[in-house]
Amino acid sequence: MAAIFQGVGAAAALSSLTSNSFDSKTFLFSPRRSFSVRKAPSFVVVRSDGTMNLDLNPKGRRAQQFIANATKEDSSAVSSSSKPGHELFLFEALREGLEEEMGRDPRVCVMGEDVGHYGGSYKVTKGVATKYGDLRVLDTPIAENSFTGMGIGAAMTGLRPVVEGMNMGFLLLAFNQISNNCGMLHYTSGGQFTIPVVIRGPGGVGRQLGAEHSQRLESYLQSIPGIQMVACSTPYNAKGLMKAAIRSENPVILFEHVLLYNLKERIPDEDYICNLEEAEMVRPGEHVTILSYSRMRYHVMQAAKTLVNMGYDPEVIDIRSLKPFDLYTIGNSVKKTHRVLIVEECMRRGGIGASLTAAITENFHDYLDAPIICLSSQDVPTPYAGTLEEWTVVQPAQIVTAVEQLCQ
Repeated sequence: MAAIFQGVGAAAALSSLTSNSFDSKTFLFSPRRSFSVRKAPSFVVVRSDGTMNLDLNPKGRRAQQFIANATKEDSSAVSSSSKPGHELFLFEALREGLEEEMGRDPRVCVMGEDVGHYGGSYKVTKGVATKYGDLRVLDTPIAENSFTGMGIGAAMTGLRPVVEGMNMGFLLLAFNQISNNCGMLHYTSGGQFTIPVVIRGPGGVGRQLGAEHSQRLESYLQSIPGIQMVACSTPYNAKGLMKAAIRSENPVILFEHVLLYNLKERIPDEDYICNLEEAEMVRPGEHVTILSYSRMRYHVMQAAKTLVNMGYDPEVIDIRSLKPFDLYTIGNSVKKTHRVLIVEECMRRGGIGASLTAAITENFHDYLDAPIICLSSQDVPTPYAGTLEEWTVVQPAQIVTAVEQLCQ
């Protein structure tokens, strides 16, 4: 196996010598900082202005209107077509970030099930194998523990692997490699090794994917020392976080929500990255701080429209960095609003919301005028039936009710 990755490095180096060099700007991070038979469903196309195209799968039409409504954010009246840059789906933004980093650094390689000429289960790596070759885009058997461990070992030798889990729930099979190797080897080797690996893939509650395919692994992985965790929610931050994660010297787990891949947005033509440890202010406000991430960002923004009509002024923050938390941004918001609502798709017990509640209570308790409220998914296996599935996940109406309770 070592010979395979020596070949990867040699082929990558040769490719870099025979092609035009990639001249990129230097970015500084803030000190604060195939063989698989699993197939994926199709999705409704949602644009940044909330319009949508019909899904080719008639079974999903009931959920289409729900997803379209959930992705409408407060925005200016400027048409997306008049903005500079280029328009991409979220999965295309991830691919663009990956391809740019592969062109910039010959050490970057990809491995996982069906990531090669099939293009990945959600087409994030479509066309990448054709462009960079089979050694840098390596199809693997269905063996998450093996190829995740292989990626960690490749990182130890100097490569920068991007490991794709076809579904984040499948990476439970690689929990030993992620916890005992990925997160700890830098420490247990006395600093002799760095592990610059990115582990990424789709997760969250999809559209009738069943309990096993609706896992939210962030709750499982947050307690592992030595790793960073980020969750993308827009095409812009998907590309920026992908590029930043690949450049990081730390192991980074990038969470992508299965229902956001077909979200469309115009992103800059210029090269950019996002800070891995920074939250995003989605909507400034005065009355209450609402913290969320990933798909719940859109449920919150849908609820925010109702709240504004009711006279409330919510401040919405997409925390993005799940580990570590951006307590600078969060703390400044708490000091201003004095009330906190956390909305997550994780389970309540041991979830991101529980850790966030503890961090806010420990650091900003004196600024709170009301107890923190955390809205989480029901602590049950996600049902297959669509109506029951919706009942297990936080809905906008629940967010409105919680804000009313907080602001009494």
